[in-house]
Amino acid sequence: QYRRLHVIVGDANLCELSTFLKVGTTAIVLAMIEDNALENDLSIYEPVRALRSVSRDLTCTSPLELRSGGSATPIEIQWQFLASAKKYAERTGLEHCGGADVGAEVLRRWEEVLTDLEGDPLNLDGRLDWVTKFCLLEQFKDRDGLSWSDPKLALIDLQYHDVRPKRSLYERLVQAGKVERLLSEEEVERAISRPPDDTRAYFRGECLRRWPKSIIAANWDSIVFDVGSGSLQRVPMMDPLKGTRNHVEALLNTCDTPLDLIERLGSPLP
Repeated sequence: QYRRLHVIVGDANLCELSTFLKVGTTAIVLAMIEDNALENDLSIYEPVRALRSVSRDLTCTSPLELRSGGSATPIEIQWQFLASAKKYAERTGLEHCGGADVGAEVLRRWEEVLTDLEGDPLNLDGRLDWVTKFCLLEQFKDRDGLSWSDPKLALIDLQYHDVRPKRSLYERLVQAGKVERLLSEEEVERAISRPPDDTRAYFRGECLRRWPKSIIAANWDSIVFDVGSGSLQRVPMMDPLKGTRNHVEALLNTCDTPLDLIERLGSPLP
């Protein structure tokens, strides 16, 4: 009944606006696909090759061949998606795309970014990762008299994304106030252990918070418990619409141990 779309492009994003738009625009476009609301076929003829081409095109203006015939630049394609998304929002609203307010903000920031990409991409320094990193690399290059092929710049490229705060160049930019934040540190810290209430992530997150030492593995579709005796116990979570706060909070509050939970469930989440 359900399939999980695994979008790995942009996994290394650190700028919050990049992630916000990546997730937000994808949610809206998927909703339009499900409702057959896309006005034009914007499928790219060779998407993997196009991805590589776009990643090396700092102007975002190199034409890409479309399956429907003809070609369009990355920015032209994005403008067409945005135009369709605006019409879709007027017809159906965006409550099912993160909420009306969030959806409206996605559309606003989407248009803002496209306008800057079309005018001068460097205006997005501190908002989009690739622009921010390019500006940072250019500063090192000019300061130290390096060529673009210098191995030092390759190391800086990687160090920008280092997940260790003390080594991350992105984190230094954050501390210097040079990147736009959409969230406070408190909101980020809370999100580490408090997932959204309205998906199965709530059940998974609550189990991890309550019984971290008893969980052997936690995946998209199951949690595996070590209950202290016997074999490991796997709790499937195949339905993405179950496991919400409304669905399981009362059950979890009656359980002192993972074994209590397993015994009360007796079977996968109903």
